[in-house]
Amino acid sequence: MDINRREFLRRLGITAGSAAAMAALEPLSSLAATTVGSRQIPGTVPDEAVHMTYRVQHGTGEHVSLLGFGMMRLPRENQELVNQLVDYAIAHGVNYFDTAPMYGGGLNEGITGTALSRHPREKYYVATKMSNYNERLWQLDEAKKMYENSFKELRVDYIDYYLMHGVGQGGLDNLNSRFIDNGLLDFLVGEREKGRIRHLGFSYHGDVRVFDWLIDNNDKYHWDFVQIQMNFLDWRHASLNKEGWKQDADAEYLYDKLEKAGIQVVVMEPLRGGALAKMPDEYAKQLQALRPDALPAEWAFRWVGSHPNILTTLSGMNQMEHLEQNVRTHSPLVPCSDAENALLETIADGMAGIPVIPCTACAYCMPCPYGVDIPGNFSFYNEAVNQHILPLPVPAAPDYAERKERFLTGYLQALPADARANQCVDCEACLSKCPQQIRIPNQMSRIVQLMRKS
Repeated sequence: MDINRREFLRRLGITAGSAAAMAALEPLSSLAATTVGSRQIPGTVPDEAVHMTYRVQHGTGEHVSLLGFGMMRLPRENQELVNQLVDYAIAHGVNYFDTAPMYGGGLNEGITGTALSRHPREKYYVATKMSNYNERLWQLDEAKKMYENSFKELRVDYIDYYLMHGVGQGGLDNLNSRFIDNGLLDFLVGEREKGRIRHLGFSYHGDVRVFDWLIDNNDKYHWDFVQIQMNFLDWRHASLNKEGWKQDADAEYLYDKLEKAGIQVVVMEPLRGGALAKMPDEYAKQLQALRPDALPAEWAFRWVGSHPNILTTLSGMNQMEHLEQNVRTHSPLVPCSDAENALLETIADGMAGIPVIPCTACAYCMPCPYGVDIPGNFSFYNEAVNQHILPLPVPAAPDYAERKERFLTGYLQALPADARANQCVDCEACLSKCPQQIRIPNQMSRIVQLMRKS
């Protein structure tokens, strides 16, 4: 049975809890098992086996390639190149293809449909979206026209994965106008019941209250999957996103909430718009020291794929070179080791400047039902950052052991056992009380990781 990190640590017997004695700071001046598999697809590759990694879709048991093909950036003027890319992808085990009516100036669904329709329908899963950003499309009849046109452009009589596109932008009012008040979401749920939509979900950007509302109402809508932006930088530093929309929640919070709800994740932006494939040399050299032949992009994909609740990871590939490289990375995918995860976390903190936790010690979150001294934990953590004890370097660094020992010694002196971060059980009772909207359980998990002996 898959368990999340918090439950994994709890079962190891790491327990604890109350006030912070900040005088203790004066001297300071692995991963749950991943379900993967590979299979040979008869008839697709004459001379070699397909070793693509697959994930099992919970509802139907279908095998979805861990590498998904994001079609958004396809050259709309070169159908032959698109055909070649799709042919290579299918021949090498990629079977998830993602598009939307608004991509490519409205031409992307047609280009995608032309390329995919040359293959047997059982060879691929196609995902598209209700991209009703224009207020005209908030009218149910107009939205239905967009929906029906997707079938025509994609040349299919059912859509495998259908998404409400970009919910969160514009907040709850926008969600209500686009999908709730006009009955559009109810219509899409009905289409799933008819079998024209096989799996229903949404892609999320922006206001986390929208995400929370949709997941909190999962008993009503029964989401089959949710698409989020997730990479090793946005895992805990999503607020640094420079896009036109504001991301309120780190990917760690989104992923953990979906995992707890039993909803599988489709990942977008695993390379954060290419930034993680072109990271500063100082960080790229640290990765190269561990895996001399691996490009930074491979590290980013391996990090995402190491999470067991990921159904597929989308990559926008418009060059054969990139497609071939990504297929190799996922055929099969090698999960990151504990040491590699620690290195990527350190790099992410370095790229983000490891900001302190924005806790004001107002104590609105208190008392914690499980005895955690939330402000005390955050105060100690922030002081360690300010004193340049954190972030810890990679385990191989000469000062790693010394700095970790200094942190742990101070932390264990500052907080009694029944008040420490590992007493947190992710109950989320604190979330609605925090005026700073801190994802408190996720921040506690950072401290739990620092408490581990290895």
